[in-house]
Amino acid sequence: MLSHDKYLDVLQNIEFAIVSVYKYQNELTDYEVTFALEALIDFYISEQRNREPRNFNLSDNSTEVYEEVKRMCDFRLGRTALGERETEEPISSGEIVECLKKIKNSVNKWTKQSGRQGYLDFVKDYV
Repeated sequence: MLSHDKYLDVLQNIEFAIVSVYKYQNELTDYEVTFALEALIDFYISEQRNREPRNFNLSDNSTEVYEEVKRMCDFRLGRTALGERETEEPISSGEIVECLKKIKNSVNKWTKQSGRQGYLDFVKDYV
């Protein structure tokens, strides 16, 4: 089980990447975010299992979310720097998958509660 406190900064980093897309693609929907998260979860699990990830055929909006979140995940994995900054404590791809799943569950919860942009409207005020 994912300890919320231990990974709070990782969760915030991933949500920041999602909100950064929403700020200039205000028609982005929670569904498109969910699809991008599912593709990323599959990507990192496939990588762990040494197999090819599935082709998700993402929409343009989902692709933007996928790319921004993957960039942040790769930073947290210690694979890439963000600007001049390198991650201080890289985490494992298994931990990244757990963080992505936690955010996906949050997206689903807020979508059910508040509609097609429920998660995005909720999270934009916190990152």
